[in-house]
Amino acid sequence: MTEAVVGELAPGGSLPTIVIEPAPRWPSINFGEMWANRELLLFLVWRDIKVQYAQTALGAAWAVLQPLLTMLIFTVIFGRLAKIPSDGVPYSVFTLAALIPWMYFSNAFSAASASLVTSANLITKVYFPRLIIPVVSVLSGLVNFAVSCVVLAAMMAWYHVTPSVAAIWMIPALLLLTILTATGVGCWLAAIYIQYRDVRHIVPFIVQIWMYISPVVYPLSLVPERYRTLYALNPMAGIIQTFRVVLLRTGEIPWGTLGIGTIVGIALFLSGALYYRRTEHLFADVA
Repeated sequence: MTEAVVGELAPGGSLPTIVIEPAPRWPSINFGEMWANRELLLFLVWRDIKVQYAQTALGAAWAVLQPLLTMLIFTVIFGRLAKIPSDGVPYSVFTLAALIPWMYFSNAFSAASASLVTSANLITKVYFPRLIIPVVSVLSGLVNFAVSCVVLAAMMAWYHVTPSVAAIWMIPALLLLTILTATGVGCWLAAIYIQYRDVRHIVPFIVQIWMYISPVVYPLSLVPERYRTLYALNPMAGIIQTFRVVLLRTGEIPWGTLGIGTIVGIALFLSGALYYRRTEHLFADVA
């Protein structure tokens, strides 16, 4: 893979010279280059959003139906039949508050894992920071996340549940951590996907298992104390539980679990992005 090096403006104010050079053996994450190409990033995000809704019969309604139908199924199976506790709030709103960040995360890294293959034509035709591709897949899911949050707000109003003041700053912070974690996991899977197409069969299995080791259908309080540190290595555990706590007032913010999860999430982002950059020389063979 290559990197772009921009020279100084030529005499007379003409366009700068752009030199394409081979990337080093251990490349870094060039955030400056990403920022310089932010307009391309936003354009591709907007393109993905339009394509996503243009090719479906129900359009944005899926952002409402998917969490609602899943919530109904979980409420019947886990709330009514299994009688899993819901920290003093109705089980339907309890599980919906966890499903929204979880669905955004799982859909984001699943889409990012296949992003290189779906963008093969773009990769082979023009140079741009390749890290933009999985980032686009992650960011394009924010529209569905926003629509789902409106549904959750309506549910909370119906059940007379009010969020805490901490939600004003905690929700954006949790969303940012979710984006970083999804990008990291997506980069790992996308880079591996180029070499082993089995990844497309493994990703649904990862999503299924990861959901059940996250506090989506059950509260964090059901996890025995002796396993809490190990459980906190799942970055979504702290994110989901904190998301639920600040919105539904179901207890104290699990700072320990969230702190460990934050470290793991950032580590996943950095390691995934670096491994992705390390394997960029294989992307030309993506088709």
